[in-house]
Amino acid sequence: MYSFRRIVVSVSVLLLLIVTGTAGYMLIEGWPLLDSLYMTITTMATVGFGEVHPLSNAARVFTLLLIVTGVSVFFYLVGSLAQFMFEGQIQRIIGRKKVEKKIDALKGHYIICGFGRIGSMICRELAANGVRFVVVEHNLDVLERIDDDRYLYLKGDATLDDTLIRAGIQRAAGLVSVVTSDSENVYITLTARGLNPDLYILARSGEEGTELKLKRAGANKVVSPYSIGGMRMAQSILRPNVVDFIEIATGSEHMDLQMEEVTIPADSSFSGETLISSGFRKETGVIIVGIKKSHGQMIFNPNPQACIDAGDTLIILGDPTAVDKLEELVQHKLGTARKTSGVSHA
Repeated sequence: MYSFRRIVVSVSVLLLLIVTGTAGYMLIEGWPLLDSLYMTITTMATVGFGEVHPLSNAARVFTLLLIVTGVSVFFYLVGSLAQFMFEGQIQRIIGRKKVEKKIDALKGHYIICGFGRIGSMICRELAANGVRFVVVEHNLDVLERIDDDRYLYLKGDATLDDTLIRAGIQRAAGLVSVVTSDSENVYITLTARGLNPDLYILARSGEEGTELKLKRAGANKVVSPYSIGGMRMAQSILRPNVVDFIEIATGSEHMDLQMEEVTIPADSSFSGETLISSGFRKETGVIIVGIKKSHGQMIFNPNPQACIDAGDTLIILGDPTAVDKLEELVQHKLGTARKTSGVSHA
């Protein structure tokens, strides 16, 4: 910022000298405007084209002062420009190094490939929920928007091994491929699956028939925004109240009701209990709308005698306070189970 002010001051002084020199020749020698301006520019530039007209002694003294002052201001301006460009380049290099260090330190994060309309929405939701992620994008104009949002990002082609390795794919929890081209999404999925066989991959499908190709390439889940959008609009006509309820339960702007998922840890004391014996509903007030078993089976509207096993994921519905209370209860029971286990071994 200081260097930029120096440039502004230097340019202002230079323009002032040109105006002063032009006016000086016009007053001292009585020359016309064009001749006076030409003499001023050639004198300050020290190009040595010669005098436009013979100079009087007073004009020669004025010319000497103009040369000394003009050259000094010119070199000051050149120095300010060089410093401004050098400092900007250094700051960009240092800033990029800091970002790369932060990316190298990430673990259990998500890699977002593509920062279009869908990618930006995903990043906004992940950031709001405290989920760590890094964006991979090659479009320079888009990179400026990512930088403005203060997201971690890498400039590069997500279909290349080196780019995904720099994004920490071996340490990542998942990858989201939402570039506009279906073929690129397939290539990204293939590359990511080859680099990390255990990675969770979510991919975008734009055209019909691409979903199968993406799953063959290794995607765990494929989402078609156009299909979802069309179904949502149709359901808004056919079942408007159902759609309103889902929007309230899943929308980030509505905080009076929240749908969340809570996984039962392997060493939790809740493992082996039933829904009624766990006391989830009684102690927290949440509604258990589903249980996803560790082997993948989904149980909708489970009965009170449904068994809870380690690794099961509870799909719950309730106000944010009740949801937080259930998460705390599960963690508390986890700590109790560990403490009890330690005492028995002793």
